[in-house]
This record gives sequence, structure tokens and C-alpha cells, in this order.
Amino acid sequence: MVSEFRRKKFQHVFTVFFDTNKSGNIDKKDFELAIANITKLRGWNAGDAKYNEVRDTLLKIWDGLQSRADSNKDGEVSFDEWVSICDEYAKNPTAAPEWLRIYSKFIFQLEDASNDGSIDSEEFSSVYASFGLNKNEAVTAFQKMSRGKSNVSWAEFQELWKEYFTSEDVNAPGNFIFGKTSF
Repeated sequence: MVSEFRRKKFQHVFTVFFDTNKSGNIDKKDFELAIANITKLRGWNAGDAKYNEVRDTLLKIWDGLQSRADSNKDGEVSFDEWVSICDEYAKNPTAAPEWLRIYSKFIFQLEDASNDGSIDSEEFSSVYASFGLNKNEAVTAFQKMSRGKSNVSWAEFQELWKEYFTSEDVNAPGNFIFGKTSF
């Protein structure tokens, strides 16, 4: 059974980052919209190498997510199916499905706009503001996530990622990895 606290965390990711068209379910259209939004944020146009990379990566994530989470095979991932797949990962994070490993790396690379191998507060908060979150709250989330440090490395990010999905501790630094300070 997934606790109410973890359900709220899973709801945040589901609603803000996956259900981009706000239909109540995740489907391929959400990923197509995310491709358009992310490439626009970065100034990449259809046909650009980076545009194609984002498109290919997000569609690979969709294919993996759908094949693992769409238990009733209706072409959509409901919130309950999402919670189930997140809880499956939380029970054994070392056996993360490929789509989730790709998604984690994608989010890190998206946040690392300078491509220097680490995320700083401005990079982090700018991405979350582009997803409609409050930029000041994202700055605060970064401070909590980074434990006051100026940067978060890929190795640190991976541990924070696992903590987000597994932790019941409301103060765990990983809880702030998606730009929100409370659930």
C-alpha cells in the first residue's frame, strides 16, 4: 500500500510532467506536447539535432512507460497505473526499468543547461518555471535538495531521484527534486 505522502509526490510528477494536456491520463499526445514545449524552451527547431534527440528520447520513454504501466492496454496510463509503476520501482530501485533510467538522465540533462555535469539553482528553477511551477518555490526546493550547496552532480542526482520515490521522510532532500517544497 502506498502512503498518502508518497501518492502526493507521485501525483505531482504525474500532473506536472507527464499529463501535459491535463486529460487525467498519460498518453502519447502528452509526450508530443512535451516535445514541443521543451524544444521551444531551448530554442530547438524541428530537424535540429537536439530537437530530434529530445523527440526520440521522449518517445522512447513513452513506449517504455506504456509497455510497463498500461496494464489494461487502453493506450493510456491512468493515475492508479502510474502509482503502481512508481511503487514497483520504489520497492527495488536498483532494478529500475529502462524507460525510468532514461527519464532520470533526461531530466538531469534538461536541468543542466550549461552542460557542465551539474545543476545549479538557476538552471533548476528555470526548468521548473517553464513547467508552470513557481520559480521562487523551485529555488527553495533546490536549496533543500542540494543541502545548501551550489551544485548537484549526476551521482548526487541519482541518489536524490531514488529518495524521491522511496522516502517517507518529509524532510528528505530527494523530495524536492521536482521543484516543489511541500506535499
